[in-house]
Amino acid sequence: MADPGLGAPAVRTVAGARRADRTGWYARARWAARAWWLCAAMWTRSSMSYRASFTMMFAANLVITFLDFAVIVLMFRHTATLGGWTLPELGFLYGTSGFALGMANLLVGSIDSLGDRIRTGTLDVMLIRPAPALAQLCAERFSLRRLGRPAQSAAVLLWSLAALDVDWTWDKTLLTVVLLISGTVIYCAIWIGFACLQFWWGETREFQNSFTFGGGVMLQYPPTVFAKELVLGVVFVVPLAFVNWLPALHVLGRPDPLGLPIAFRFASPAVAALCVLAAGLAWRAGLRAYRGTGS
Repeated sequence: MADPGLGAPAVRTVAGARRADRTGWYARARWAARAWWLCAAMWTRSSMSYRASFTMMFAANLVITFLDFAVIVLMFRHTATLGGWTLPELGFLYGTSGFALGMANLLVGSIDSLGDRIRTGTLDVMLIRPAPALAQLCAERFSLRRLGRPAQSAAVLLWSLAALDVDWTWDKTLLTVVLLISGTVIYCAIWIGFACLQFWWGETREFQNSFTFGGGVMLQYPPTVFAKELVLGVVFVVPLAFVNWLPALHVLGRPDPLGLPIAFRFASPAVAALCVLAAGLAWRAGLRAYRGTGS
């Protein structure tokens, strides 16, 4: 049976694809975003057919993610600081990390299914459709219940902003907004980049999760509680530190445990752009290496 949702909308995207060939990368990006939107809307209509199930799953997701922060609160019943950071400061790290991770999971988390598509040969179906395969994979089985994590993280972040003793100058306010956007983009790029390893290595989902969900847990805690070598790794190897650690140093007025140049605290947008470029190159290389199942 054919996959739902790519009938009439997909026909409309054919003309968009032809126009994209003539007008360059910007039009192709708009076309890919529209394809993602159409696929996500189709899956949303499907899930909302069972509203009671959706409501219960969303509520369960919200409660489970709140338990993560409850663990941090319980720790502070026995100590005033953790690694020299107060509870509101950890709330800031938790909120920014969780929001960026949750939004990335909402937008592109479904690309986890790439390995299954490669093994079963159904990736070929997506490649011949008149819509970008990457947009289809990212929107596959899109579910609004994933909003539970970013919603809960946003609530913790708002509490921390009210509790922090910070002089909110314009640069700190702007940097807080920028780090939420840049952090989401960095996580999206890491998600896609590591998923592309499945073109060569088969099932790498757990390896990928160690950098996405595992990285999200790590960024909830201050860099001062980790070994210096690990902190260097998330700055210069997998740039998770640019999601919130480095910008937070400026926002919260904290010293840098690595003694890096001040410019690193404001480099999240540039790092996000480089991550997107790297993820795009990994996707193109993976498609060139893909040979199908032979069936």
